[in-house]
Amino acid sequence: MIAGSPDFQKSSRDGRNFHFGVREHAMGAVLNGMALFGGIIPYGGTFLIFSDYMKPAMRIAAISHIPSIFVFTHDSVGLGEDGPTHQPIEHLMALRAVPNLVVIRPADANEVREAWKVAVSRRDGPTALALTRQAVPTFESRDEETVSKGAYVLKDFGTPEIILIASGSEVGLIMDAAQKLHEEGKGVRVVSFPSWEIFEMQDEAYKESVLPKNIQARLAVEAGATLGWERYAKSGVGIDHYGASAPAKVIFEKFGFTVENVVLKAKELL
Repeated sequence: MIAGSPDFQKSSRDGRNFHFGVREHAMGAVLNGMALFGGIIPYGGTFLIFSDYMKPAMRIAAISHIPSIFVFTHDSVGLGEDGPTHQPIEHLMALRAVPNLVVIRPADANEVREAWKVAVSRRDGPTALALTRQAVPTFESRDEETVSKGAYVLKDFGTPEIILIASGSEVGLIMDAAQKLHEEGKGVRVVSFPSWEIFEMQDEAYKESVLPKNIQARLAVEAGATLGWERYAKSGVGIDHYGASAPAKVIFEKFGFTVENVVLKAKELL
């Protein structure tokens, strides 16, 4: 919500908050119209699962280079007891497949801030933000560019012999796993990877600085479909099936999103 502004109504045309109801496609189309009219930067919000309903409007935005901003929350099975119908599995990958749509899945408050800067600065196409509903740790703030590079080295635990890669709420998980591996004598690099599209815009020197070709032991961890991660990692912890109705903590444990499982998979690669 935009604080300090009323809702747009018949009696308050100056309101900047619009209540669309359960009308994701209409919302996306209206955002596009507002962006094309000019003078404002419109954004709309809903659950990531409902990007399916809004997809045609998002595709028009991408085709027509319209700078609409689509804010999605509840971005994984971590939304809990709503169950498989409301838990996005393939949706991140489906959005990543749309040409000229930049998808950003931030890991913490600092990355959300940087992601918003990218979204409002981008004037030649739409941006989608995928945000978690879970509480996540906030990592140390950095002076160098992070989200604006698509992926970056969050931390090196010693001299890297394996790279753990994640986006969003799973970055905290791989940080914990990296600490555990380091305590057992392994050198681990942690890479936060909020945006594939932005990373692919970087030059080869930068890409090599984040994902050196001489380190092929790489594990990607993301609470969604694993399709596509093979371009960056040898193996992955993901979800290639539908979710389940249970509290987020229970679901993540059952589906292998634990420090113990990530450590196990990393050791198998090593």
